[in-house]
Amino acid sequence: MNVLNVSASPHVRDRASTREIMLDVCIAMIPTAVYGVVQFGIHSLFVILVTVLAAVLSEYLWQRGMKKEVTITDCSAVVTGLILALNMPPEIPLWIPALGAVFAIIIAKQMFGGLGQNFMNPALAGRCFLLISLAKYMNNFTSKPINFDATTGATPLAVMKTALKAGTPATADVNLFQLFVGHIPGTIGEVSAIALLLGAAYLLWRKVISFEIPVIYIVTTAIFVFIFGEHSLNYVLAQVLGGGLIFGAFFMATDYASTPLTKKGQMIYAVIIGILTGLFRIFGTGAEGVSYSIIIGNMLSPLIEGATIPKAFGRREAKKA
Repeated sequence: MNVLNVSASPHVRDRASTREIMLDVCIAMIPTAVYGVVQFGIHSLFVILVTVLAAVLSEYLWQRGMKKEVTITDCSAVVTGLILALNMPPEIPLWIPALGAVFAIIIAKQMFGGLGQNFMNPALAGRCFLLISLAKYMNNFTSKPINFDATTGATPLAVMKTALKAGTPATADVNLFQLFVGHIPGTIGEVSAIALLLGAAYLLWRKVISFEIPVIYIVTTAIFVFIFGEHSLNYVLAQVLGGGLIFGAFFMATDYASTPLTKKGQMIYAVIIGILTGLFRIFGTGAEGVSYSIIIGNMLSPLIEGATIPKAFGRREAKKA
């Protein structure tokens, strides 16, 4: 006799566990983390270790204190700490990323219900908190191993923005090969495009992420900066390879909990954050804009999702009186 099983959704499940997905994300960030440590020196390794430890410890202490199930073994706190650490300047004092990790885990994640309930990417929330409150340290990309002094030099994006405002060729002092390889000043994990693309390829191969959000985000930003910036291929490539666009597109904009569920919604979300990134980079006071763009996109996600959820099959609109 056939028995009809009636159960609540979800009815389609994936064999991959949260822990497996988070470990895949960690593996994907290994190339850019290793490159950052090799280029920027031992202090950047300490930044990574301290930030990850602070994130895991914050989650453990909060859950124990609130008498909740301790979930640090799912490695989501490790991912948050690692993403935040890779968004840090290489010689930043260690207490600053640790503070950012505490904010990310407790304020942006646990206070909203924990994993899957956060309305914005916790690591980005932590970074934006630090950018607002400790801008002096967060914008100092001084690095002795690459002989870069932030008081006398500038990042490639800052160089291009200054040149664009002055009306001179924006990419005259920018080397595309160095941008691709990563021999430039910046945060620990955003400088090497090739290392980031290796990690992105792994995530796509493992089907942890899909290509829609990262590709549409990058293409939208590229089109925007071409239209409103300098009309040259080198300028567009420099905007894509420089700064945190690739890192943000593949590792932060694709956060499951803070992006729309529908495909149409994801495309709209990607276009919005791409336009915002272009606005911040071309017309904003700073040279970057990825973090704030994705955070704003996260906050708009519920609205986008609500507007793009397909109607139930056979549903009729209520008749007007």
